[in-house]
Amino acid sequence: MTEEAWSGNYFTYFTEIEEHFQKARGTGLFLLSPLDWALIESWKNAGVPLEAVLRGIDAAFEKWRARKSRVQKINSLAYCAQAVLEQAQLMAGKAPPATAREPAPPFGLDELRAYLESNAAQLRKPGYEEIAAALDRLAAEAESHYRDLEELERRLTALEEKMIAIARAAQSDEDVLAARREFDLRLRPYRAKMTAEQIAMLEKQYLDRRLLESAGLPRLSLFYLRQ
Repeated sequence: MTEEAWSGNYFTYFTEIEEHFQKARGTGLFLLSPLDWALIESWKNAGVPLEAVLRGIDAAFEKWRARKSRVQKINSLAYCAQAVLEQAQLMAGKAPPATAREPAPPFGLDELRAYLESNAAQLRKPGYEEIAAALDRLAAEAESHYRDLEELERRLTALEEKMIAIARAAQSDEDVLAARREFDLRLRPYRAKMTAEQIAMLEKQYLDRRLLESAGLPRLSLFYLRQ
């Protein structure tokens, strides 16, 4: 992960996109769907800059407003996927602006420790004891990890991948099939706007998110510290 990715916007990636989409849509109370959250996560994991996502949302809405016939509102971020990809490609060749130092994260040490302890408590269940113990150790050493959040995020990502693998091994074939059917149904109106690579990445994020929700397991990434 580049130093730019750990700028002040890093930890607000999800919330800024959500708020920008709601503002562009003109409905502050509009709630994003599981597909929308999975799409944001796929952009985050692919390293799509926050600015590219925000520009893409604006471009998609400008194009929509220019149409003579607007039968219904844009009800999903997936409508903006193609525009976001185009903006990311436009920005790909631009060098990041130089910064004197990395901005401090928008949460304190006590919040970080509480977050790690809370996730550990939720994972004190059969099959996840090792992950809970690892989170307990991270919480106990929170002060040192607070000084290197990039390395901490790597550790949490590895633990989350392990947690997902355990949950998936316990998932029934029927549950897997139901989740895939739900994904296909939600994506159907927007599939033509996405590349095969985007769809594959989005499917993984969507299925992982649904799996953790159904198993009652927490997200471990620092992105979710204030969600």
